[in-house]
Amino acid sequence: MASSLRRSPFTSCTPSSSEADDDGVRGTCEDASLCKRFAVSIGYWDDPYIQHLVRLSKERKAPEINRGYFARVHGISQLIKAFLQKTGCHCQIINLGAGMDTTFWILKDQGLLPTKYFEVDFPVIVTRKLHSIKFKPLLSKPILELHSEDTLPLDGHVLDSDRLAIIGADLRNLAELEEKLKKCNMRAQLPTLLIAECVLVYMSPEQSASLVSWAASTFRTAMFINYEQVNMGDRFGQIMIENLRRRQCDLAGVETCKSLESQKERLLSNGWETAAAVNMMQLYSGLPRTEVSRIESLEFLDEMELLEQLMQHYCLCWATKGGAELGLKEITFRQGSS
Repeated sequence: MASSLRRSPFTSCTPSSSEADDDGVRGTCEDASLCKRFAVSIGYWDDPYIQHLVRLSKERKAPEINRGYFARVHGISQLIKAFLQKTGCHCQIINLGAGMDTTFWILKDQGLLPTKYFEVDFPVIVTRKLHSIKFKPLLSKPILELHSEDTLPLDGHVLDSDRLAIIGADLRNLAELEEKLKKCNMRAQLPTLLIAECVLVYMSPEQSASLVSWAASTFRTAMFINYEQVNMGDRFGQIMIENLRRRQCDLAGVETCKSLESQKERLLSNGWETAAAVNMMQLYSGLPRTEVSRIESLEFLDEMELLEQLMQHYCLCWATKGGAELGLKEITFRQGSS
């Protein structure tokens, strides 16, 4: 079955090691955005904002890819909401490699915005997103409603409003990253949630370790969510790697994606106190049965084995530091049968 693997699906926007590699990685941002847009268009989850940032692909995405993205979005959303509930929203969120993510707008609609929400990505991706925000009232109005001035505070590759900052920066340059975040009023003393979706895998192990360590040392109370590949040493994983290499996108950090244990160890060896991880098939199997029945009724899937293989090669890992009084260590997935 591994030989029938379609193009590796669940990728996102991230940094790599040369300009050519960076272009390939930016291409995965486009792929991930198109996949999310398509899944939303056929009813996997509700997102009224993504259509204003991402075009609808003419190419129909495979059912196993759509279900994979559903599990990804559901899992990350559950962890974000758990963190917000533990902190009473008195916190900040930093989305690393955010791409065309719409979490800020969705959290605002749900009354769950943190004190401030930060997004970071390549300047060229940020420029594109800021252009959409500037000319799409559905995107700009919610930002202005929470801002103390009447105009969007746009300056080059940066939007810095009272509750949302979008910053163009290279995650491999930690001095630049920290400087730009501080200019946008990042507060190290606030409980902080950092999110990385298919980001670390495009950095060398040394670069990703530095980023993870910087996060642990900068914030006294924090949580880190990492979504990316796992079990990449088997034949199926090798085909995924080869598919991406053919598109000039190298998984520079793939050696850290050997297992759930190696994923946790990266966090634990770089300043984080607790770490947990599940592969996406484990997560999918724990979803409420009513929700699984709903999404499985949306389109027919004739290759359940392929879905299982794909999901066994992606994982969600989360780590915490400090926050004992908030109960951050208690955060986990709710298994549901309803």
